[in-house]
Amino acid sequence: MKTLKFAVVTLVFAILVSFKPATDDFQGQAFYFSKSTMDLGNWGARLSEAEKKQVYARLKNRLEKTYILDFNKEESIFNEEDQIDAMSGATDTWGSNFARGEQYKNVKQNMLIQAQEFYGKKFLVKDKLADIEWNMAGDSKMIGQYMCFKATATVPTKELTWYNFEWSDLRAEEEKDADGNPIIPTTDIEAWYTLQIPVSHGPAEYWGLPGLILEVSAGNTTMLCSKVVLNPDETVAIKAPDKGKEINKADYAMTIRKKMMEMRDNRGRRRN
Repeated sequence: MKTLKFAVVTLVFAILVSFKPATDDFQGQAFYFSKSTMDLGNWGARLSEAEKKQVYARLKNRLEKTYILDFNKEESIFNEEDQIDAMSGATDTWGSNFARGEQYKNVKQNMLIQAQEFYGKKFLVKDKLADIEWNMAGDSKMIGQYMCFKATATVPTKELTWYNFEWSDLRAEEEKDADGNPIIPTTDIEAWYTLQIPVSHGPAEYWGLPGLILEVSAGNTTMLCSKVVLNPDETVAIKAPDKGKEINKADYAMTIRKKMMEMRDNRGRRRN
């Protein structure tokens, strides 16, 4: 029975791999829903359940997001849909300083171009795509109408969050191993991709599998594709953003860090 099951899976795999986009102008559009969890820590332990619900409601626009990925064979554009604060009706201006901007990826050229805005200053981040070494797990499941296969990886966390800043990052930099070397935080990734759409694209920093990534979990966040449209009636021009000061990922992360440290020091001086 196991031999028969393996043969069936192998046949399906071969059929899916043999599928190729029919035209040179092949294009697709994938819609993703992202949900993150949040640990309130010791402070949250002192809150009632009603107070916790209020906190999560206020932070909903940071914890739940929707995105659109437009792609062709080699290129993609990944954008967050506009979100309105659930309680105040206002956009999340603080969170937007550390949110992912319009993201262009070219998998053939291993190129990332991402538009970022930090406190009113525009940057154009140009760099290589995240270096992800995938392990094919062999597991399979259906996501909507697509047969998907599992892949896993472990990468330095900063490969995925270089555009963000957390005060905890500073504490992590001070941690050393038994030999006195800096400890580099890593994140485990679990992705599900479909060979029925044989492009190496995916949401956010994720890419490099033999099919479109429809679901990915990393850290406290899961992204799930809710709809795919292939060769839509209205094609979308996939063009890299081109406005802002050119910078690479490492220098952009350092720029944010210096600014946040400067703001912290200025507040300290005002208190004194």
